[in-house]
Amino acid sequence: MSEPLHAPRAGDPTPEPARRAGSPPLLETRSLTIAFGGHIAVNAVSCAFTRGSLTAIVGPNGAGKTTYLNLISGQLRASAGDVVLDGQTLGRSSAAARTRRGLGRAFQLTNLFPNLSVRENVRLAAQARAGGGLNVARLAERDAAVTEQARRRLAEVQLEDRADVPAAALSHGDQRKLEVALLLALQPEVFLFDEPTAGMSLDEVPVVLDLIERIKAQGDKCILLVEHKMDVVRRLADRVIVLHQGSLLADGDPAAVIASPLVQEAYLGRSPAAPGNPLRSAT
Repeated sequence: MSEPLHAPRAGDPTPEPARRAGSPPLLETRSLTIAFGGHIAVNAVSCAFTRGSLTAIVGPNGAGKTTYLNLISGQLRASAGDVVLDGQTLGRSSAAARTRRGLGRAFQLTNLFPNLSVRENVRLAAQARAGGGLNVARLAERDAAVTEQARRRLAEVQLEDRADVPAAALSHGDQRKLEVALLLALQPEVFLFDEPTAGMSLDEVPVVLDLIERIKAQGDKCILLVEHKMDVVRRLADRVIVLHQGSLLADGDPAAVIASPLVQEAYLGRSPAAPGNPLRSAT
């Protein structure tokens, strides 16, 4: 069970990395910081994440949520601080190196081969996970195991019937499902999702949410989820962290964090009881 957490009050020191009692963190960020000119987009964020946990990262637009994921996955290089995976400091290692170490970011591969079929894109991810690298020439070999994994991943996101379509020709919703299939094929230890259901129709959303729940239920993976939809946060998350102006504002149980007056004020400048406040807990 997670240790009890709380939403920091104004003037509190930066929260210490949170972790499950008796369980070492799989992923940590230590004073992770990035500045663009004079603007600090992520400001000394320290958090620890354990296996079997799903942490939702929320905050107003421009809070630094996606930038934080980009720093973890290596798409951006930190100005200060570090990322630690399974006890090993990642330093200045590239995004590709971090992927090989077990960090999976949903969008990492979708734009590499837009003219290849949906199947071949997933095959490339499965091939990379098997140690073959992103080698298009190997596609001609039609390795049976890799092809079968691609088929299974596409079935999981309900894209089997689109397997021969070029990735670039997919609808936005199907592209998001393809991102999830690629991530599943990489079999990471840490799953990083950035609004995975954005742009999906109502009938497409359950496919992705069910998959995320199944990954969480395995109990051996760590999931970080940037999300704006509070119904999704309430359904999936067992922990919420709130970023505001690049800093860690709150960290803890979803209901307690969402109900925090400090979080309510930072999110929309409204009180928790204000009509139309999407952060209000349902009654």
